[in-house]
Amino acid sequence: MDVDDTAARLGVPVEAVERVHRLAGDRPSAPLPARADALAMLDRLAVRPDDAAEIMAGWPDPDLPLWTPELRWLLDRSIALVRADLGGYVWLPPGPELPRERGPAWQHLYVYAYLALVGVVRDYHRDHGIPDAVSWVTLADLGRNLAIDRRMRREGWPVMQSWLTLHMRGAVYELGRLQHHRGDGAIGLHIPDSGPLTPEAVSASLDEARAFFPRHFPDERYTAFSCGSWLLDPQLRDYLPEDSNIIRFQRRFELEPYEEPEGLDADVEVRRFVFRTLSTPLDQLPRRTALQRAIVDHLTAGRHWQWRQGRFAI
Repeated sequence: MDVDDTAARLGVPVEAVERVHRLAGDRPSAPLPARADALAMLDRLAVRPDDAAEIMAGWPDPDLPLWTPELRWLLDRSIALVRADLGGYVWLPPGPELPRERGPAWQHLYVYAYLALVGVVRDYHRDHGIPDAVSWVTLADLGRNLAIDRRMRREGWPVMQSWLTLHMRGAVYELGRLQHHRGDGAIGLHIPDSGPLTPEAVSASLDEARAFFPRHFPDERYTAFSCGSWLLDPQLRDYLPEDSNIIRFQRRFELEPYEEPEGLDADVEVRRFVFRTLSTPLDQLPRRTALQRAIVDHLTAGRHWQWRQGRFAI
């Protein structure tokens, strides 16, 4: 392949194409489900009808002209890249961010890659004795993130496309209210957009994880739960009552000393998760909840939020 020509045709940096070429190499890919089975799979993955319609409109049929040779190459090699790290648990971009305005094939290329990997990761789950119910509720984060991306007017996907490779490699499991992320000695906690973060729901999810990981990953030893999030920023206590769900969640953790995370802007992440927009001016953001008012007032005053890391013993 001509790396320079492929990058130019895809409209992405040469380095991004070189990375995919290097990491995927000649490793095996995986086939997409048959078109006839795709809608049922999308439904199981909680993909909304409007997103499913777009995905089906761009389905990579062999004779569809919008699927150029370079797009087909990127799809095949992105699948191989992620599959090669099955069982891995670090963040893994599946490929370069694409100019999604070019149409559904470009917009949803990595969705097609994930659909091809469902069978691969389901086999991995079965090998570890993971119940079907846990598998499907975990993988259904695809539909949730597509809906959020639509709500964000397509601003959310660059982060989501890497986040979802964790699910497709068997790194993340949704157990009740929280998502639990395999790692080095600690189970990382993630908070999906799925309802109130009540202490009861959090405790139940933690208890489920305490039983889940020794049962299904007996060779991995975990001594702590960990979390990295703006939700752990102690500045929230200046705005929220002590009995709020967020403050009660914070109190579970012992915070590590603060260090500005490289390449991560907490102000941006707060906007992403609280308002689901990165471009709306501050004075136009909603102020319906105490948390929304806190975020806007803090930023309007010229202050900044912090991304904090914390942990507590299992």
